[in-house]
Amino acid sequence: MRFALPIFDVASLSLQINSQVILDSLSLKIFSGEYDAIIGPNGGGKTTLIRLLLGLEKPTSGMIKIFGKNIDEFKEWHKIGYVPQRASHVDAAFPATVLDVVKMGRTAKRGFFARYSAEDAACVEDAMKKMDVLDIKDKMIGTLSGGQRQRVMIARALASKPEVLILDEPNTGVDVVSQQRFYELLRKLNRDEKLTIVFITHDIGVIADDIQRLFTVNRKLLTCNNPKEAISCEDMSRLYGVDAHLLSNHHHHH
Repeated sequence: MRFALPIFDVASLSLQINSQVILDSLSLKIFSGEYDAIIGPNGGGKTTLIRLLLGLEKPTSGMIKIFGKNIDEFKEWHKIGYVPQRASHVDAAFPATVLDVVKMGRTAKRGFFARYSAEDAACVEDAMKKMDVLDIKDKMIGTLSGGQRQRVMIARALASKPEVLILDEPNTGVDVVSQQRFYELLRKLNRDEKLTIVFITHDIGVIADDIQRLFTVNRKLLTCNNPKEAISCEDMSRLYGVDAHLLSNHHHHH
């Protein structure tokens, strides 16, 4: 029995664009401390759902509450860390060091022109430590590997001390070894820091063991709460057009 308010509470969410249904009356709750995954085929509405949760798009109908507040009244956006798709792709000429980029994560919390304080510096250092990029803090972001950049972007999101971290397909173009290390760091954040993680992906195999709840989205919501029983959802998932092998724990394709 959970008494805490959900971080995200979504009810009957629908989005239509030019009479095309993108999301169809979707309801879900995400609670504090969870490690949840949202999976589904490309074009199935996963990224749109996240855009709605972040207030970047407005639903046609339905309700979104964040930390118990209606999304229109919610102001504490620093509590939500977001790492968009392709975050690890940075223009090689981008004139910023790792430290510069992670510092950007603080502006959300303190406003752009506020003085950079000792607290800011401490949060930035802490975020770099957690993501294991402190030793490269003075390197230019354009010179890093995809895996390093990915960890820098997470550190940037962590710098505002969020309570939930939303990652949209974070490992496009990152080698397997870096990915594994990355998953270890996420697991640690979830377990040790009690950070809530929402992971959007089309391949569940890679993090199947860490996930507590799985939301399968293809216009509608098909939920397999326990990913370890996900195989029993195979017929359902075929019905919904999600590749059944995506739901298998033991399938790693790269």
